[in-house]
Amino acid sequence: MTGTIDIQAAREALASLPEATSHGEPPAPEHVYVPSPHLKAMDPDTMLVTGMRGAGKTFWWSALQQPGVRKLLGSDANQSTLGENTEVRTGFGVTPAPDNYPSKDALLHLVQGTGVAPRIIWRTVQAWHLAPHDHPLRQQDDWSKRTGYVSDHPEIIDRLFAARDVEFDQKGVFFLLLFDALDRCSDDRRGMYRLVRGLMQTAIDMRSYRKIRIKVFLRSDQNDETGIGDFPDASKVIASAVELSWPARELYGLLWHHSINGPNGETFRQFLSNEDWPPIQVGRRCLYSVPRPLIFKEDYLREKFHRIAGPWMGANRRRGFPYTWIPKHLADTQGRVSPRSFLTALRKAAENTRAEHPDHPHALHYEAIKLGVQVASRTRVEELREDYPWVHQVLKPLAGVTVPCEFEDIADRWNREGVLDLLAAEAQRHHVKLSPRHHDGPDGVREALEALGVFQRLYDGRVNVPDLFRVGYGLGRKGGVKPVP
Repeated sequence: MTGTIDIQAAREALASLPEATSHGEPPAPEHVYVPSPHLKAMDPDTMLVTGMRGAGKTFWWSALQQPGVRKLLGSDANQSTLGENTEVRTGFGVTPAPDNYPSKDALLHLVQGTGVAPRIIWRTVQAWHLAPHDHPLRQQDDWSKRTGYVSDHPEIIDRLFAARDVEFDQKGVFFLLLFDALDRCSDDRRGMYRLVRGLMQTAIDMRSYRKIRIKVFLRSDQNDETGIGDFPDASKVIASAVELSWPARELYGLLWHHSINGPNGETFRQFLSNEDWPPIQVGRRCLYSVPRPLIFKEDYLREKFHRIAGPWMGANRRRGFPYTWIPKHLADTQGRVSPRSFLTALRKAAENTRAEHPDHPHALHYEAIKLGVQVASRTRVEELREDYPWVHQVLKPLAGVTVPCEFEDIADRWNREGVLDLLAAEAQRHHVKLSPRHHDGPDGVREALEALGVFQRLYDGRVNVPDLFRVGYGLGRKGGVKPVP
């Protein structure tokens, strides 16, 4: 019956939400949800796609390699430029594939050991995937010999690209080479930027062809004009980048997508709408998409979610409303929420409600939601530590600080404990990637943290830290979610 739902079924569905990973595993088609802001990013003509950690860069790098997923995308986007017949290969990624692209160590040898220009390296990777088995390039048995061949035979490689482009154009399909995880292509920031800059040059080169394209997935902070933008037409690439954003309505769209395609899918489809849900046949599975007009009926979907989660985040409305409270407390200072954090918080909230509040009249207890945010915060902190080790070094000493606070209090802690000196020494010993502003002292580190969405500068100059990071690093705030013990 429309408008009602079995609480136990809803709780089990939330507890079964998938655990998102970033290891490049092919996603199941039923896990593929396409937010409106991502549609343009999937277009073969979009060269550069950016996003924060957990926004979906590696997910889409992997998903685009699956014909069934491309069929879903083509259906969702209602476009013919991307489909299951698009030929997709990988030029770099989180999964080691020495037959497809050079590893980090191989890249280091090519750049520093033999002096190969990064543009030639990536042009070689592109040519390697396009070359037929009887092409001379295919006779070269390692990346050093392959880059040497491409460098020494520019006209032959030009003819290879031109011939394959005609072939793909006659077939009416694109050849798409995907690049991801480029933060792993080098141990130092300068080396990474040099390789990314060469890749951007190669991507622009490919725009002269009709059907050969490169798509690059970068973290938002890597799309830095000062680091990768010092070549002709670089501004065109950087300015045309598409950000993988997740407005709150799309986060809930993701939740409903998983719900209607899960074990209790029919129950959720009837709960959300009594209209027909036309299926999409992918292999042996019949999958369903949440109608786009429904995603924009936020008042309607808010009421639906509150039937599952309860109307308030406490005993009364003064504690806030779950629909808005959850994204707010999972956002960085720029209002960005990763779907991974969102699903983690809901999944953990359902698990805790099932274990600690089994008789609660809603699928989620408000205290369990707060616990879910704590867990998501802890996970986000670990991700931040992996991506930016220096951030962990400067935030860890701030445990116990109550925010908002004066920046002088933070700088005093850093100076008193010698944090920046220790960080610089450790970076020199272990080649840790430092903040791009660490040489500018506390003020430079503050600006770098602001750029990452970790610090927020208030109108009176004080520093605030969003709950997403505050909770995980043990900072306090009156009336806020408790820090992780």
